[in-house]
Amino acid sequence: MLPAPAIDISTSTPKGKQTAVFGGGCYWGMEGVFEHLKGVSDVVSGFSGGSAKTADYALVSSGFTNHAESVQITYDPSQISYSQLLKIYFLVAHDPTQLNRQGPDSGRQYRSVIFFANDEQKRVTQDYINQLNKTHAFQKQIVTELAPLKSFYQAEEYHQNYIEHYPNNPYVVVNDLPKLVKLQANFPNMYKN
Repeated sequence: MLPAPAIDISTSTPKGKQTAVFGGGCYWGMEGVFEHLKGVSDVVSGFSGGSAKTADYALVSSGFTNHAESVQITYDPSQISYSQLLKIYFLVAHDPTQLNRQGPDSGRQYRSVIFFANDEQKRVTQDYINQLNKTHAFQKQIVTELAPLKSFYQAEEYHQNYIEHYPNNPYVVVNDLPKLVKLQANFPNMYKN
């Protein structure tokens, strides 16, 4: 179990629903993890880091677009905090010590990256990465990039809610369903069916 982040975004600052954009390997598994959290109302699979004209699955898969497969998470900060999302991102959603890869997927499009929307998200995220590295929470250093969120582009429709539509897909069974088991085991009070 990872330590809780030492700091968080002030609950008096955010009003209404907020968004976070995380990249960490194939977006099917990332989407599956975050859509099973209480306080999260929507998770969209897509691309961030590159241009609008290259926000296409076939182009992104080439590895030459600067996009990362990402998810845009819409959440209610009165029910789940940004720091709680970060903890789940680092502990459950992916391995933040793998550079430009996750499991069987390799290339910069699968990099570990957080696209911060504002200075507070950047500050809280950088502080937590420093905290995790300092406490040696992982056997290796965290390689997660921090990048300003310029745009988020929704992926093609067949990528949305992929685990729900294709729970028996061999890739999903091997790589993504274990993340949901881990989420429920580590965060039972936050898990929703």
